[in-house]
Amino acid sequence: MGTKSKTLFFAFLLLLSTAHSFYLPGVAPRDFQRGDPLYVKVNKLSSTKTQLPYDYYYLKYCKPSKIVNNAENLGEVLRGDRIENSVYTFEMREDQPCKVVCRKKLDADSAKNFKEKIDDEYRVNMILDNLPVAVRRQRRDGSQSTTYEHGFRVGFKGNYAGVCSEKLSKEEKYFINNHLSFRVMFHRDTETDAARIVGFEVTPNSINHEYKEWDEKNPQVTTCNKDTKNLIQGSTVPQEVDAGKEVVFTYDVTFKESDIKWASRWDTYLLMNDDQIHWFSIINSLMIVLFLSGMVAMIMMRTLYKDIANYNQLETQDEAQEETGWKLVHGDVFRPPINYGLLCVYVGTGVQIFAMSLVTMIFALLGFLSPSNRGGLMTAMVLLWVFMGIFAGYSSSRLYKMFKGTEWKRITLKTAFMFPGILFAIFFVLNALIWGEQSSGAVPFGTMFALVCLWFGISVPLVFVGSYLGFKKPAIEDPVKTNKIPRQILEQAWYMKPVFSILIGGILPFGAVFIELFFILTSIWLNQFYYIFGFLFIVFVILIITCAEITIVLCYFQLCSEDYHWWWRSYLTAGSSALYLFLYSIFYFFTKLEITKLVSGILYFGYMVIVSYAFFVLTGTIGFYACFWFVRKIYSSVKID
Repeated sequence: MGTKSKTLFFAFLLLLSTAHSFYLPGVAPRDFQRGDPLYVKVNKLSSTKTQLPYDYYYLKYCKPSKIVNNAENLGEVLRGDRIENSVYTFEMREDQPCKVVCRKKLDADSAKNFKEKIDDEYRVNMILDNLPVAVRRQRRDGSQSTTYEHGFRVGFKGNYAGVCSEKLSKEEKYFINNHLSFRVMFHRDTETDAARIVGFEVTPNSINHEYKEWDEKNPQVTTCNKDTKNLIQGSTVPQEVDAGKEVVFTYDVTFKESDIKWASRWDTYLLMNDDQIHWFSIINSLMIVLFLSGMVAMIMMRTLYKDIANYNQLETQDEAQEETGWKLVHGDVFRPPINYGLLCVYVGTGVQIFAMSLVTMIFALLGFLSPSNRGGLMTAMVLLWVFMGIFAGYSSSRLYKMFKGTEWKRITLKTAFMFPGILFAIFFVLNALIWGEQSSGAVPFGTMFALVCLWFGISVPLVFVGSYLGFKKPAIEDPVKTNKIPRQILEQAWYMKPVFSILIGGILPFGAVFIELFFILTSIWLNQFYYIFGFLFIVFVILIITCAEITIVLCYFQLCSEDYHWWWRSYLTAGSSALYLFLYSIFYFFTKLEITKLVSGILYFGYMVIVSYAFFVLTGTIGFYACFWFVRKIYSSVKID
């Protein structure tokens, strides 16, 4: 590789690795003049302990006269987002010292709901001008820099017996965050004096408000009014949650000018990972895998060229009879495997997943699926999956025709229904469990019906179109003829037995992705944003190379030991990395998550089964096609009498 090409290669890697900082902000910028109304929207209540989102108004919070659901895309519904209007309204660049929203008397049920949500560490998510609310926190390592957390806690538990009591009460009580101190950062245009919102922070507090007389039209409380400077004093009593207690909800808002440009306003949210991203370890992992791949490729090329040269030099019949190795099985290597129809179905589905993953990643790299575009990633994946059905049908029917199969319509139906059917069945059961918990994460019947319509109305017809086009094309010719009588396979050494070689084959592809997998799992289950699609794309490329090379190497050893049953084994060798992925998800569950509820545990493992199954089909297909190309290549390179 020349100096110029090396420079270009490293520049490309650098571009990909820094792609996390390039994203399209998801909405057009809005300019606000002084005094313009700002409407805060409320999103779901979320918890990393239960993984069950709830609608904001599930708890007895202050409600507007009419609750309006904002337009949601498919991805937002599947994520459990429910964005609605709220009672919190501001005026741009007009500070509000303290405003009373409403008072609520807690009955037994609403107090119980609040206590449950405080126990499960639920957080309230709000949105202003498409920016989620964040709570500023000091870093745990004692450094001066701050970090941000998504949303604020519903409340907290603590021991409080009152001001006069010398001893704290032994019984833990529940307190609600009923006063919200908002801070809105804005970037002002010096020429027009218009401003854009670039930050939305909140400091939640618990205050037991007092008032002399309640006026519904203009409520006033003595503990929070326009003259209040320091709201939280040493003598401030927090608001307890209990049946029969009255809670007064209040808020104040301050505006602060900021140097942050509108295009960079999401940076604070994307740097919330508390030093979790170890770039060096990711690059180190990729370099090791690249080094291994290079060695494997070099060994294979040298050994193979030697083999082919030796086989082509054999002239006499005696020499030919004494030969050993992969050339001996040339008459059986292209014999169709058992259940070849099922293999075609899985290969077709794998091509569909591969195409979907590749196009999704390209869109993400270009910045179309940034975290600011809520639900965009999920919507893109569902729609791309549906439209990639044409490739599934085409690849499965091409392979099926090569095996001289005749029932192409049956194979097409299986391709269209098997994988999505299994996924839909698991998803339906999990959705029923979520629905049983009254969570907003349950996909509504209308959305479920829309998903079925996408599947039956677009995906299935496209699979048939692809299958028809694939079956019309001439069959793929084998480079060597297949014998009528199958050759007997010799007793294999223990390390060449299918189970052992399949399990060994999955280690390297899993090793290529497991560090990135940690960040992906963290973003899914710990409510953090995933945005480093540049690194993800590099990892994806490495995964493809690794799956291909490990399958080719093990396939070569298998053929050298005169075992020609390579079709299914090549698929399972790379696909076995999904087993390690699932085992890692079990390890992650017990070491990183604090899930205690049974339903939440079932949800976690249910979704991880879906992810592992999709990963199995994807990696298996990559391994199969690599092996298919390799076997055709080597047998077309030797002279067969």
